[in-house]
Amino acid sequence: MLKVALPIIISFVLCAILTKQFIPLLLRLKIGNTEREELKSHQSKGGTPSMGGIAIIIAIAITTVVFMRDDPMALPVLLVTAGFGVIGFIDDLLKTVKKKSDGLIAWQKMLLEIAVTFFFFIYMYKANVSMGMIVPFTDYIWYVGWVGVPLMFIVMIGTVNGVNFTDGVDGLASTVTIIVAMFFLIFSVHTGGNLTSIIGAVIGALMGFLIFNLHPAKVFMGDTGSLALGGFVAATAYMTQTPIIMVIVGLIYWIEILSVMIQVGYFKMTHGKRVFRMAPIHHHFELGGWSETKVVGMFGIFTFFMCLIGYLAVGKLL
Repeated sequence: MLKVALPIIISFVLCAILTKQFIPLLLRLKIGNTEREELKSHQSKGGTPSMGGIAIIIAIAITTVVFMRDDPMALPVLLVTAGFGVIGFIDDLLKTVKKKSDGLIAWQKMLLEIAVTFFFFIYMYKANVSMGMIVPFTDYIWYVGWVGVPLMFIVMIGTVNGVNFTDGVDGLASTVTIIVAMFFLIFSVHTGGNLTSIIGAVIGALMGFLIFNLHPAKVFMGDTGSLALGGFVAATAYMTQTPIIMVIVGLIYWIEILSVMIQVGYFKMTHGKRVFRMAPIHHHFELGGWSETKVVGMFGIFTFFMCLIGYLAVGKLL
């Protein structure tokens, strides 16, 4: 139990302290957020410090390193988390410091994400880590063969960007990811996995960050945090052979990214018409009258429910 509880406690304290210290620093550096004009209720958030994800990554890294001796499999997950976090950091830096509104150009961002995923694939191949996937509600492991290579890039990059799109309401990405990480923690404990340190570190860090990120948020994680969390979720899924299960428990991420794809595709096909009031879909509910706290609460409840289904889906292996 200490192996499970201590990383959560240490990471929570670290992230809470670091975030509190970072907020005035980010304000002095004028690293603030810019809100979309269509979201009238969000205009008061303009200038709120962003890039708080730096505190999250530092807390996760320190805690994981402390406990890594007993959790050697945590290292590649940590490196993937940090790798995607660096991409997000560059993107945030261009947006907030260089005043380049779009940050990284789409192809630049995609190329960097492919590079991090490629290095993770090389690690799995060299370390002979199985890319088999647990088939939900069975005790069968699907060994995908060569199909697993392109599938891995789709799952990794899709998950990373799904978490990124989820980060648009105070506390939403943090809340959803805590619940998803709790699923991974329970699964890891039951299966004797070696990832409890980094999973616990992520849970603790996000809890510490939420103190300042709940509505009304005093700081945002930015792409630095959301891309790092996406990397963590995707890498953990592959290290535990649960990419298919991850789509179930992290369904909100995929709904968010699909809502954007549907909105953009339909807008182009119909020359200006929309399926949703606004995408990603959490903004659709906001413009429909939901408060930010209701969006977070409902998305959190939905994710908790999907994690229960995910737990049933792996029940035969526990």
